[in-house]
Parts: sequence; structure tokens; C-alpha cells
Amino acid sequence: MLNPLEVIQTYRDHDYSLTDLFDSRAIDPNKEFVLFKGQSWSYGQFKKDYLTTAQYLVSRGIKPGDRVGVMAKNNIGHLLLLFACARIGAIMVPANPELRADDARYIFNHAGVSAVCADLNLLPIVREACQPISPAPWYMSFAGSDSDAVDLLEILQEKLADELPPPASADDTCLIIFTSGTTGFPKGAMHNQRNFITSGEANISRLWLQTDERVLIVLPLFHINALFYSLAGGIAAGATIIIVERFSASTFWDTAAETRATQVNFIDTVGLILKSRPRSEFNPNHQLRIIYGLRPEEEAFFQEEFKVGDLINGIGMTEIPGIICNPYDGVRKFGSLGPVGRHPDPNRPWAICRLVDDDGVDVPTDEVGELWVKHPIVMQGYYKNPEQTAAAFEGEWYKTGDLMRRDADGYFYFVSRKKDLIRRRGENIAGAEIDKAVASHPSVKEVAAVGVPSELSGEEILVAIVINANATLTASEVVAWCSERLAKIKIPRYVLFVDELPHTPTYKVAKNVLKADPDLIKKAIDTEA
Repeated sequence: MLNPLEVIQTYRDHDYSLTDLFDSRAIDPNKEFVLFKGQSWSYGQFKKDYLTTAQYLVSRGIKPGDRVGVMAKNNIGHLLLLFACARIGAIMVPANPELRADDARYIFNHAGVSAVCADLNLLPIVREACQPISPAPWYMSFAGSDSDAVDLLEILQEKLADELPPPASADDTCLIIFTSGTTGFPKGAMHNQRNFITSGEANISRLWLQTDERVLIVLPLFHINALFYSLAGGIAAGATIIIVERFSASTFWDTAAETRATQVNFIDTVGLILKSRPRSEFNPNHQLRIIYGLRPEEEAFFQEEFKVGDLINGIGMTEIPGIICNPYDGVRKFGSLGPVGRHPDPNRPWAICRLVDDDGVDVPTDEVGELWVKHPIVMQGYYKNPEQTAAAFEGEWYKTGDLMRRDADGYFYFVSRKKDLIRRRGENIAGAEIDKAVASHPSVKEVAAVGVPSELSGEEILVAIVINANATLTASEVVAWCSERLAKIKIPRYVLFVDELPHTPTYKVAKNVLKADPDLIKKAIDTEA
């Protein structure tokens, strides 16, 4: 196995534009680059197709700096448009395909898109969302066309003669990725091509990706994880990318086996879903050697039950991807996110992290503070939002909003989001700590602890729990379990049993949606009644 620096050194140097990166990795134009729905693109064929896509965009008037929206399930078109836009200096704006017209309207109107490519069935929603935009954008679709939208894949069959502008540079913006907007309107984090590629190179270090890796993408391609880790990492390694439309628990193991995938990225919920599924769905013929993004608590289970050798976890954000990660080739401490990550080239400057109190003063070892980061991979700012951009930084330091502690060896431990703190009887309580305690009960499939209004002042703690199939659990048993693991003030008062919890498109529990239910307390069991 090559070490990360040897993987990088397999290829010639590049100028950190996507165009030059791809050319540097296409040593063998016949090597498989991407697989989608049974169709394969070699490195050579994909280059031909993305350049044809770029020519088409130019023929329709797309210029450097223009924004091109995408609203679709995972598709080869995401890659074609990303590379085509990057080649001509345009900017791709991916959006969640599950958005309502009102939500999509804000994103596409704020970005001022000139064109949108969408799944055919989503075109009516996209057209409704884009009504306020002037001049009106034009439309493309994936796998199909109608009277007002051209099929992107049909374009690839045409012979276009439009000349392309000079290639865009590494410092040109190529992506605007909108945050989830759980506390207000979404913010569009701008990233240039250098950020995208550098993040991909760092993912080689994170997972020791090899040149013959087969990277399976199941997370959505409008999200930082799939884009900046899986996709960018696969390209940087000169590997093969495998795209599925969306994560399916029932077919996951068969898909992994059939595509001969060797690496995949998860988030916590995906791992919990697979753990809870019938073992009849497991295919022992898979070749996955490493999974990124599972809870440390699940590592032993996945190794023993699912025969995956390595599991790595870490943390990053839309604005500042790939900060902290447990080392592939070093000590992995249970419960820790690891130390600060690194680039394959040890001489490259990398992230510097601080933990600070509310006054911006560094806290001592093993004390909890907010993570501030200075990093070569940081967003260029929020698109058309200078006020929010300024608020996100303290000088050169990006303020993550994550509360952590750091031990004497430099390993970080996540405590909570500052916004996930529950204020009870004058004390700040991390919802994530309660989640972890309740989730350790063998009958619990998934849990979310949230603060709800108290009759007096502040908040009380409510836990919403999904129970495993064929399991039983009572509210009093939840309280008893927590009493053995949490301080008295952290024991939940309200217990709510639900069939499922609301999730974000990246499968995280949407606590904001849960808290927005006006009848939440009425539905719950008051254990102090």
C-alpha cells in the first residue's frame, strides 16, 4: 500500500484547477473514472463529455462567474456540470432535490442562477422556484426532456464547435454550497477550485486512498461530504468513482459487492440504519476496506458483523471542510474525533485549532471551549452576505460553533453544538451528551434530546426515542437508565416514543424540526407528573 505522499507523487504536479488536476490523473485514458447506473465512463470519455457540456453552456450564453443550479438526486450530470463550469469559470450551485418551491426559490434567486439542471420530475418545482429571477434562467434535465428543457445526456451526442474561454484558475469560485438554514435563511458558502482539490488531497491522508480505490458515493452531491471528501478525494487519488442516486439500506451491501467498492463515507445515522436492518440484506462478498464517518461506538460491530477492517471518524463543516480526523496510521482514541488532520505533503501548512471561552480566551487542556480554526481550506465567504461572513470570523479565525475539549495529546472530543445547548435551571447542558447516554440502551434505535419550555423559566429536557424492532421500553426505564449515567440535572423529564425522527437530507436528526412541533410536550410522557 502506498502512503499518501506516494499517491500524490504518482502523478505530475498540477496548478490546482479542476481541468489540470483531471489531466494529471488521466495517465491512462481507458481507466474507469466513474460508474453510474451500470454505465461506465473512462477518464478519456469523461473528459470528452465534460468539454462538450462546457461548449453547450457557452453556446447558451454562460460566462465566467455565472451560476448554474442543480436540483437532482445523485447523477453523472453533477460531475459533468461541475467540471464544465470549472473549465469555463462558471459556478455550480447544487440544491437539495427534496426542497419545496419556496425553499428552492430563496437559493436560486439569491444565487441569481442563469440556468438550472434538474431531474425531469422536479422541473415544475424548479420553474415555480425561478419565477422571480430576471432574466429568466433556462433549463436542462437529467434523463429526459420536455418542451422547455433539454436532456443533458442527449447534448453529449452533439458535435459542438463553440470555442471555450481560457481555462479558469485555481482561485476562481467553482461551488456555492448552501447551509441547511436551521436558524434562518440558508447561507451560500463559496469555495474555489483550490479548496476543492486541497480537500481531496487531504482525504487521501485521512483514508489512505489508493490509485486503484473504488470510492462509493451514497451521500447527496449537494453536500460537503460527498463533494469535498468522496468526490474530490477520489479524483485526487486518480481512483474510480461509483455514484448511486441515493442511499438505500436494503440494497447497500449488494451495491457495494456488485460495484466492487472499497471505500464509502457515512454519517452516524446511516450506520445506525444498517445496523438495524435484517441480516439477510448483508452481502459478505463486499470488498469495503474502510468506512469514514461512523460513531466510534459502532466500530467493533461493523468489524465483527460486517467485516469492514477500518473505520475512521472526524469533523468538518461546509465552510471549512476536513479539520480534525482520527489518524489512519496512528493512535485512535475511543470517543475522540482525533487530532488536527494533515495534507499528504508534511511540508504543507495546515489547520491550527484553538478552543476558546465566550470571551475568545483559550481554555486549558481538558476544558470545554468553542473550536476556532485557521485553515488553508476555508470558504471565500457567504455569497452576497458580507454581514454573515464578518460574523463568522474573528480575524483569520473561523468560529465553528462546536464545543469541544482537547486532551494532553492533542485529541479533540466533541461535546455539543453551541446551538444544541439546553438551558436548565441556570446550567448549560449538551443535548449530544444526553443523546449518547440514551442511545447506549440496547432497545434504543435513535434518540434526540431537545430543550422545551419550562413552566418556571429556562427549559426542561425532552427525549424523543425510536425503539428497535421487537424491543420494549418504558419512560421510567429511560429515566432509570439515565440516572446511572448522567448527573441529576441532565436526566430528561419528558419521554416521547416515536416511529421515526425527522432528518436532514444528509440523514442527521433535524432537531429544529422536532422542536417546532407545538404539541411536542403534550405528546410526551411527563415523568415528574
